[in-house]
Amino acid sequence: MSAVSIAVGAYLVASLLFILSLAGLSRHESARNGVSYGIAGMALALAATVGLLVHDTDETIPLVLLVVAVAVGASIGLWWARSVAMTGMPELIALLHSFVGLAAVLVGWNGYLHDEGLTGSLRQIHSAEVVIGVFIGAVTFTGSIVANLKLSARMKSAPLMLPGKNAINLGALAVFAALTVWFTVSPNLGVLIAVTAVALALGWHLVASIGGGDMPVVVSMLNSYSGWAAAASGFLLDNNLLIVTGALVGSSGAYLSYIMCEAMNRSFISVIAGGFGIEVAASGDTDYGEHHEISAEEVAELLADASSVIITPGYGMAVAQAQYPVAELTSKLRARGVDVRFGIHPVAGRLPGHMNVLLAEAKVPYDVVLEMDEINDDFPRTDVVLVIGANDTVNPAALEEPGSPIAGMPVLHVWEAKDVIVFKRSMAVGYAGVQNPLFFRDNTHMLFGDAKDRVEDIVRQLADIPQQVSR
Repeated sequence: MSAVSIAVGAYLVASLLFILSLAGLSRHESARNGVSYGIAGMALALAATVGLLVHDTDETIPLVLLVVAVAVGASIGLWWARSVAMTGMPELIALLHSFVGLAAVLVGWNGYLHDEGLTGSLRQIHSAEVVIGVFIGAVTFTGSIVANLKLSARMKSAPLMLPGKNAINLGALAVFAALTVWFTVSPNLGVLIAVTAVALALGWHLVASIGGGDMPVVVSMLNSYSGWAAAASGFLLDNNLLIVTGALVGSSGAYLSYIMCEAMNRSFISVIAGGFGIEVAASGDTDYGEHHEISAEEVAELLADASSVIITPGYGMAVAQAQYPVAELTSKLRARGVDVRFGIHPVAGRLPGHMNVLLAEAKVPYDVVLEMDEINDDFPRTDVVLVIGANDTVNPAALEEPGSPIAGMPVLHVWEAKDVIVFKRSMAVGYAGVQNPLFFRDNTHMLFGDAKDRVEDIVRQLADIPQQVSR
């Protein structure tokens, strides 16, 4: 059997492992196996690629370059994996997407510079692959850079509101279409430079025009873009594994974006076009009255007397690393006979599934972690709701203020509970830059400070309160 046949077979097996990985990652219980399948698939694909290079060349330099590239990449990957906090995971993922986009741009340019003397229709097809791959890769590259800057707070989360932003996006697409036809008919360096420049600018503008409240969808969207960029590179390199893997990532990312848009009451087409997000300026001038503060001791007494408790976590819980004391509090309350559940908004945190991962990490039972649609109707029958680090996802302005930047976005109806306790460091607005009238309602009390410290205080106070014999 030839080395090429072995490599093709290895790529096929790797593709199946990637499919199993996606299937495993779709559920909490099988997520660990899903990760293992993905690692095995990538290791097999890398081994097959190295084997092909060893078989096809007798030169030393390509092998040395490959070993150096793998060593450098693996070292950086291991360092990042070991050092990144869960709060930094969203911006890290956005940065990794930018690498995929940049790789697609470099592969496209390499395809132009080394067209291997193709002629006729084959040259035209190759040219189309080059320009499309460069365009998708460049949009992904700069779009992911902006997402990383916004998620890491090195760039304002407010949307860039240039006059006629939709016309700018449509104009850029029209220019790309014209340049693609031109390059396909007559490939030349100037046109490829123009395509690259237009795509880089479009990627920046698309994501910069999106408000902070919608950034979780953007991460998913960029994941899809990176997949299609990889698929385009696969066509240029005649690599079936890249084509299959890119298509898997692209389609799954697009479907996840669609699901999230449905959950947020957003238009999927608008997401792709970069036309969604905050269309009006957030107003901080509305007078909602005075907020009410509460102590950890008083919260412990409320929880001790409660029959049902719902915890709605957000990004603030991740920042404070409060998931472990929250899990301990959950255990203590359940031991007292309190019905404790978690309500997870589809875009809680800065990444799809962010809160689910944190709670699983803290060993919170899966069966008490419910999605928004599963728990929203239960708030009126709930004694106490603990809002830990969440803001925009529990904002009633989304339903009650048509002019709000988050108007129409489904939220957790926490205000319908008997008592609401909000854990926050201050009265600052959320990531979307919108004030939350929930904080000023009569049944809402603010518990200020670091979420981890406050939850630990509540656990200590709860231990001093005698347990009721029956409820």
